[in-house]
Amino acid sequence: MVISLDSLTLEDGKYLVKLARRAIEEYLRTGRRIMPEDVPPRLLEEGAAFVTLLTYPHRELRGCIGYVEPIKPLAETVVDVAIAAATSDPRFYPVSLDEMDHLVVEVSVLGDHETYSAREALKKIKIGETGIIIRRGPFSGVLLPEVPVEYCWDEETFIAETCIKAGLPPDCWLDEGTQATLFRGRTWTELSPRGEVVERDLKREYIERCLNR
Repeated sequence: MVISLDSLTLEDGKYLVKLARRAIEEYLRTGRRIMPEDVPPRLLEEGAAFVTLLTYPHRELRGCIGYVEPIKPLAETVVDVAIAAATSDPRFYPVSLDEMDHLVVEVSVLGDHETYSAREALKKIKIGETGIIIRRGPFSGVLLPEVPVEYCWDEETFIAETCIKAGLPPDCWLDEGTQATLFRGRTWTELSPRGEVVERDLKREYIERCLNR
């Protein structure tokens, strides 16, 4: 069974963020991949997730890797992608154990995928709510719902930047051969390293950061 985004609670989000940090720190310390313990039953359902590492307090990207499709229990997915975000993101050198004192951990859980032609998808994007997967031939790229909030992008800029992430021209969304999958996401983050975990309200952040300037 695939997990329902709407079934997740704040306590689930806290568990996943703490699990991600514990997985990273144990792997960096010993090279051992932990097995999730005392897992809330719903987090044993299959789920797709990304783990993002950000510098504190400036929140600059330090690593981000995930699965866009649910292929294993959500808790196990978070362990896998947390370790990968810290050690295998090709954009960055691997994170050190000492560095974890200065990074915050975010977990984004993905769901509710719908696929359209990219041109049609543009009309359905909701900033702060939907992420995008662009696919054309062998090319693909994904941007999470929080990305346009961080950069104050509008819908067209968001889909153009996802084209670029896929290694395609920014106007690839105009090509009828380009598909766009829109998905919902929910994101939980540490406010400071090992600090309080909260769920991000991306739509509110977008209004405050981008529309009320």
